[in-house]
Amino acid sequence: MIKLYENGVYLLNGTEIVEDTGNVQVPLTKEEAAQNTMAYGILKAHNTSENMERLQIRFDKLTSHDITFVGIIQTARASGLEKFPMPYVLTNCHNSLCAVGGTINEDDHMFGLTCAKKYGGMYVPPHQAVIHQFAREMLAGGGKMILGSDSHTRYGALGTMAMGEGGPELVKQLLNKTYDIKMPGVIGIYLDGEPMKGVGPQDVALAIIGATFKNGYVNNKVMEFVGPGVSKLSADFRIGIDVMTTETTCLSSIWKTDEKIQEFYDIHGRSEDYKELNPGAVTYYDGMVYVNLSEIKPMIAMPFHPSNVYTIDELNANLADILHDVEQKALVSLDGAVDYSLQDKIRNGKFYVEQGIIAGCAGGGFENICAAADIIKGKNIGADEFTFSVYPASTPIYMELVKNGAIADLMEAGTVVKTAFCGPCFGAGDTPANNAFSIRHTTRNFPNREGSKLQNGQISSVALMDARSIAATAANKGFLTPATAMDVEYKGQKYHFDKNIYANRVFDSKGVADPSVEIKFGPNIKDWPAMSALPQNLLVKVVSEIHDPVTTTDELIPSGETSSYRSNPLGLAEFALSRKDPAYVGRAKEVQKAQKAIEADECPVDALAELKPVMDKIHETYPEVGKGNLGVGSTIFAVKPGDGSAREQAASCQKVLGGWANIATEYATKRYRSNLINWGMLPFLTEEDHEALSFKNGDYIFVPNVRKAVEEKADVIKAYVVGDELKELNLKLGDLTDAEREIILDGCLINYYRNH
Repeated sequence: MIKLYENGVYLLNGTEIVEDTGNVQVPLTKEEAAQNTMAYGILKAHNTSENMERLQIRFDKLTSHDITFVGIIQTARASGLEKFPMPYVLTNCHNSLCAVGGTINEDDHMFGLTCAKKYGGMYVPPHQAVIHQFAREMLAGGGKMILGSDSHTRYGALGTMAMGEGGPELVKQLLNKTYDIKMPGVIGIYLDGEPMKGVGPQDVALAIIGATFKNGYVNNKVMEFVGPGVSKLSADFRIGIDVMTTETTCLSSIWKTDEKIQEFYDIHGRSEDYKELNPGAVTYYDGMVYVNLSEIKPMIAMPFHPSNVYTIDELNANLADILHDVEQKALVSLDGAVDYSLQDKIRNGKFYVEQGIIAGCAGGGFENICAAADIIKGKNIGADEFTFSVYPASTPIYMELVKNGAIADLMEAGTVVKTAFCGPCFGAGDTPANNAFSIRHTTRNFPNREGSKLQNGQISSVALMDARSIAATAANKGFLTPATAMDVEYKGQKYHFDKNIYANRVFDSKGVADPSVEIKFGPNIKDWPAMSALPQNLLVKVVSEIHDPVTTTDELIPSGETSSYRSNPLGLAEFALSRKDPAYVGRAKEVQKAQKAIEADECPVDALAELKPVMDKIHETYPEVGKGNLGVGSTIFAVKPGDGSAREQAASCQKVLGGWANIATEYATKRYRSNLINWGMLPFLTEEDHEALSFKNGDYIFVPNVRKAVEEKADVIKAYVVGDELKELNLKLGDLTDAEREIILDGCLINYYRNH
């Protein structure tokens, strides 16, 4: 079904794979052939430096939604923003509902609309489109690059190289700066064969994620889709696979394009944006994932990660064993916070689920929903616990589904059809009952991602599936069923795009700024607090210690109803690690008292008495450390933090609570590490085994001359765990650009731009 090549490969004429075993005879050198990837060509066209090993990228367009655009624009305003220098689209698909009551979310929307007017952007009102569907329909273009402040910014199937990053990277673009990265590796994804009837894009995506996530095969690399199987897939099918590439932890994606993608642009009235893309006649890839589409079966990603994959047939045939395995894995994810069992889902030898959802950028596409309607037509979901909801990804899709009768077929069967909204993907809306099991064609199934709250003893589970098998399960009234088991006539209805829907509702400044517009600030919208530059010497207290194999951004700052506070840095920070380590905020704020005293030119020991013996021990070796050259704050340790969302708040919340650093054995994504850097936090790495660390939660770590070490690009930074003695600890920062070092030295991106 899927094969990972151990070595790099040459792709000849787009069809022949030749593994690089060291004695391959091809007409080009490896370096020359590597320049024939589609990714290399696009990156070269957008690189503003002369060096293709150290890229400085300027994007064509930017996108943000209403969880992120307030913080981004506030940061840019504080750094000197005068107008948007490129098309910047502000969508409203995450905080579309006032989930916490009051005016918070709608105030954010008005902030976005007035900023779009003032600075020359676009504003998509709530319920019109989820961010990525609008980008596909209205923004993507062959050979273009788009940067979005959402991790699932992926439009590679349409020939657009797109990346999801934390907000500060968009701020840099708004201030006419660049996105600086090393030239990424490129991994070929060779598609062969053709999917069987009933198999959908989520099935293919989950199979690829299952094969590549845990081994890091495509981590921070570009996935380039090639091979004869690409032409067998519709545009919607390719889009459905592509959006899920984020869950492999790759950097970006790009696909070869053809007449089916040209038709997509034609349908949307943007024929001029199509560009044919193909790899060169001889192309070198750093690795290759071979995918036989014909062998892919309906898949399910069990809780609590998209890589925890099985075929549905395999699960149904081995229910007790697989459910027990999932329960054991959950002990790590849930930290024993709740009693967790799935055994009650076995009813008469079958697996029963309580909820099905098809939604968002992954599931809400036209073809997915049409197929679901074909499967459930003439059947019903019954009157028991099982519920079924469908969210078309945009109003134009919704309108066409109304016109062609798919909505009527779904609703007659008992389906609730809702507007374009991302809530089911991040825990805002459709939270099932305690201990219930939800199957979803959405993007993620991390703990709490559906809205349950472990700290309140509430837990439900999400599994990821394709829309077709979700509809088949709905037709069987909640008993897990692969779509391949259903005898269905798929109509294959043609899509017609109504451009007037957006023309009538979307505000488009056409790039013209109006400085006279007054920005509307709701009472929840707050400025970023002042942040200090990196001191000469640093003393940090470990206030949280996490030994899970991977820590997600959802655990660092929960999604769901907390998203309403994303416009209020201090208000949101109160939720930091609340579902992973509820005591974190209190510990961090206690240590922060010392730094606040320093900033007020007062003695930190007076503000935090526990510092006295710590400072006494430090002074035995470093008597000069103290007033004027010391910073005090907090740090967390996690084995591999940062998987999942691009949200910058996973880092900024730590920063506003006095965080100076993270310590990790590695960082799960470039996105999270960049967020730390952009908020002036040191992304420390330790080579110590996480089970045998020389420090523990509650310990103080002293880092003398840390500022000098950053300035001088030291490979190893000497630190000391402060106890009865100073116990030496070696830390590293990894590769940093000169600009990233300056940002850390200045204390955060805002300070950096004020100083430059």
